[in-house]
Amino acid sequence: MDRREIAALLAYIGRLDPRTIRTDQGEARDQLAQWHELLGDVPMATPHGWDARVAARQHIRISPYPILPADVARPWESYRRDRLARHTDPTPSVDPDDQAAWTAELAGTRRAVATGTTQPAQARAITSGRDGIDPKLEARLREIGSCIPPAARAALAPYRPARAAREAAVAQGMPDALSVRCEWCLAQPGEPCRRRRIGPDDGARGTAPRATPHPGRLDLAAAQQAQQPAMA
Repeated sequence: MDRREIAALLAYIGRLDPRTIRTDQGEARDQLAQWHELLGDVPMATPHGWDARVAARQHIRISPYPILPADVARPWESYRRDRLARHTDPTPSVDPDDQAAWTAELAGTRRAVATGTTQPAQARAITSGRDGIDPKLEARLREIGSCIPPAARAALAPYRPARAAREAAVAQGMPDALSVRCEWCLAQPGEPCRRRRIGPDDGARGTAPRATPHPGRLDLAAAQQAQQPAMA
């Protein structure tokens, strides 16, 4: 609060409790200076629930003692702590590689929550929709095409050959074999085909993932892909 707001607050308090009124000009000036020194960083009111006049009225209503600056500062600090305790830092919309901008946005959001100019960001429940995605993040995702940068995808390809082969096939317009169930190894949709090792007793001794799907699974995916335009 600036000096004018402090003066307005003292005038409001004086109407509720005449004991705080200073009739001497020097005493009134000293009182104003003292309250401004102690409450200069406390706002008069915020858009989300804080009002210094409410805190002052509450103290006068329940306490027999004259109000002091601390009787306004304490509720303000409680208000700040409560809001920060209910706040979960949302993911900044800036480039995460820009550490300075990332930190500045986090600090700015916390400051806005603490000072009452922004509501605390609550942790959202997991949903199946995309309504909760930040528009800036969604625009950036559309720009790069994937949450995994192309360079990182290429570097990961040797360590996940089945997925790399699937992505390469889809990029060339071929059917996505992993979108259907394999009738040979019984791999479920989304899972790579597996190579079965058969023992002398005709029992399966082990399986290992294949980098490429079984031919029958590829044929089934191609047939399904051919049926989709006809159904449309």
